[in-house]
Amino acid sequence: MDSSLAPPLFVPPRNGLPLLLSIPHSGRDYPEWLLAEARHGRRALASLEDPLVDRLAWRALAAGFGAVIARAPRGAIDCNRSIDELDPAAIAPDPATGRGASPVGPRAQHGLGIIASRTHRHGALWRRPLSLKRFAARRSATYDSYHGLINAELALLAERHGTVLLLDLHSMPPRTPGAPRVVIGNRHGSSAADWLAAEAAAIATRHGFPAALNDPFAGGHIVERHGRPQSGIHALQVEIDRSCYLANDLMSAGNGFDRTSQLVAALASGLAEALARPATAIAAE
Repeated sequence: MDSSLAPPLFVPPRNGLPLLLSIPHSGRDYPEWLLAEARHGRRALASLEDPLVDRLAWRALAAGFGAVIARAPRGAIDCNRSIDELDPAAIAPDPATGRGASPVGPRAQHGLGIIASRTHRHGALWRRPLSLKRFAARRSATYDSYHGLINAELALLAERHGTVLLLDLHSMPPRTPGAPRVVIGNRHGSSAADWLAAEAAAIATRHGFPAALNDPFAGGHIVERHGRPQSGIHALQVEIDRSCYLANDLMSAGNGFDRTSQLVAALASGLAEALARPATAIAAE
């Protein structure tokens, strides 16, 4: 049953530039069996999505950038969590040993581990915990495939270009007036070079989206797992304020959608071109 979750979509790159997009939280393929297990139906699970971020990337994809895009919903499994971020409210104890999962890290403790157990608005999400066997099947069908595709494509791009950037796209709830509308995260330099993070912030600002670095989002599991700047593999997380591109319902496209899709394309092209410049030119900037 869990293996019927939609596998991630891989869009091969076509433009010869050293950048790959990652879009882990916009999956909207909800099988009937998954909805039947949800206490409050699809609406509660959809509250975990980064709405329409996959569609925001259409200009970048049309420009030939490759991408790994989750189609299974975040509520089914979160590709931006470590495999050991297990919430005991979401994963049932092993029947052989009676041992359950121990919460690891603040996100799992607050119900947002690799399998989300609750939200502040809806409370408990599931009618019953997931068995370890079904969790393994769900992981194999979606999570492992997602990270495997990223690993393989980054290795190819790095071999071809010597250096590569993974651009991990997300959206965040509307922020207070005056707050930056884009947050660039490089885990304080551990997932990508600081000059790349600064360049991303500068591109966003030039396009009318005030940007911040690492505050309040420094980057999650995807950039932590795949970013190895010392080996020429960089990974940046990009968070975009949902009010920039969604309507008042915060689920459907709004007036700013096209402008924000232009931002995503500008980030992809600008960062790829910056990465492809000779190191001597970068040092002189």
